[in-house]
Amino acid sequence: MNYISTNKAPAAIGPYSQAINIGDMIFTSGQIPLNAYGALVEGDISVQTKQVLTNLSEVLVASGSSLKNVVKTTIFLANMEDFADVNKVYAEFFGTHKPARSTVAVKTLPLKVGIEIEVIAIKG
Repeated sequence: MNYISTNKAPAAIGPYSQAINIGDMIFTSGQIPLNAYGALVEGDISVQTKQVLTNLSEVLVASGSSLKNVVKTTIFLANMEDFADVNKVYAEFFGTHKPARSTVAVKTLPLKVGIEIEVIAIKG
């Protein structure tokens, strides 16, 4: 088991890793819209989603992978009314690649952000 860390995404804000690599599998922790310096990104759900997916992309690159190798995403939304806007940004990042996905409405997220996403990917 390898712990993955990159300074191109925000450091963990608790006792966890940005990602863990086991064999060919990569499991990321949930990312929220913090920039690489740990500052909260201000803006609507589209801006927040872009930052989250950028963070995940950087963690995957540090893991020897990329968004093209994601097999499963889990999206946590504070407001399901944001679903369509999140989908637009998500489609920009994933293009024709369509990993399995779950989207869950939650009461609150860390720092009261609107979105958190975690992924499972393979190396490659």
